[in-house]
Amino acid sequence: MARVDPKAVLEGRVPGRPSVGLIIGLVVSSLCAVVALGVDALWGGAGFWVGVFLAILPIPLLIALALTLDRLEPEPPRALAFAFMWGAGVAVLGALILNTLGLLYVTVPIFGETEGHFVSATFGAPLVEETLKGAVLFVLLWIRRNEIDGFADGIIYATMVGLGFAMMENITYYMRAYEEGGTQQLQAVFILRGLVAPLSHPIFTSMTGLGVAYAATHRGKQALAPLLGLFGAMVLHGLWNGATAFGLGGLGIVYLLDFCVLIILVVIVVVERRHIVRRIEAYLPTYEGTGLVTPQDVRMLRTIPSRRAARRWARSVGGPPAGRAMLDYQLAATELTLLHKRAERGVAEPLWFATRRDALLGLMAAARQTFLRTPPRMAAPAAPPWAPQGPSGFMPPQPPPGPPPGPPGRGPYG
Repeated sequence: MARVDPKAVLEGRVPGRPSVGLIIGLVVSSLCAVVALGVDALWGGAGFWVGVFLAILPIPLLIALALTLDRLEPEPPRALAFAFMWGAGVAVLGALILNTLGLLYVTVPIFGETEGHFVSATFGAPLVEETLKGAVLFVLLWIRRNEIDGFADGIIYATMVGLGFAMMENITYYMRAYEEGGTQQLQAVFILRGLVAPLSHPIFTSMTGLGVAYAATHRGKQALAPLLGLFGAMVLHGLWNGATAFGLGGLGIVYLLDFCVLIILVVIVVVERRHIVRRIEAYLPTYEGTGLVTPQDVRMLRTIPSRRAARRWARSVGGPPAGRAMLDYQLAATELTLLHKRAERGVAEPLWFATRRDALLGLMAAARQTFLRTPPRMAAPAAPPWAPQGPSGFMPPQPPPGPPPGPPGRGPYG
């Protein structure tokens, strides 16, 4: 069997190096982030390094929390990194330039100093920032539509963009707080932005993510849904910024609103995950004839704990390579289910569907062979725990029972 590149199959791309477009996007985003950091460092003094430290501090935890929602069908790390860097680079630098120009040449000249800042924060900044953050989601919808399989994917990409943007924006807020009010004001700002509401930007941009995900997985009205999502992101963002004019009461209301939106987003992901599980039970049994899945294997694929237990069994049988093979099998089975879901909704072109299906089945077969190839003089692996009596695609096929032995015959000598 030809060697299979599991990551390329799962990500639906040609095996080999990253695409030129991805490399260019990461380079441009990184350069924009460096320029934005340079602007802060130029005006920040010692407060800049304090801001950098506090802004980066919660990011690994927040990314880990976001990725816990993406365990059933993880998104490509390259795409997630690009989304994060877009938020931290292109969106931040673009917002810095456009918000400053809008404040200096539009809102302040028209409304005056005080009202101009309020109008800019409540209406101008949400329009600019959510458009810039959402742009990368529109790009993914355009060039990687088949990678967005549901609302959870849209939320995950939006969260990565929002976290990148929030990290860079928080550097400025912490830096100013340290310079204007010392450690006491810095502590208050860090509690509000870093601990109480660290997911505000991801929540805003998730509205755009929901619209993009709907357009990627449904026929018709493909332009309307992302635009409605973008409008929802602007409204939430504008309410957040505008609430500062109403004191602690206004802040309390928008904090509560964002918390409710966050709960709704988590519920959407959980409900969608259960829907995928039901699809696994509906679609995968059609492939029992290939020998790649059995009813017992389908039950193993239904839950995160059973999948984890299967990987532990695989590692006990064949070490880390077998564990990776089991993970590839599980992810390919999930992608196969989502492929059928796209076909059911009429958003899978027949030729692409057939090519993608065969590639995923090939990956499942290659992963399965890891457990069926028993080296000479070694015992075959024990039956997997989810199918102790069989059948399972991970058990060597049993030879059919031979004919019953006949009565003992006479030897050649009589």
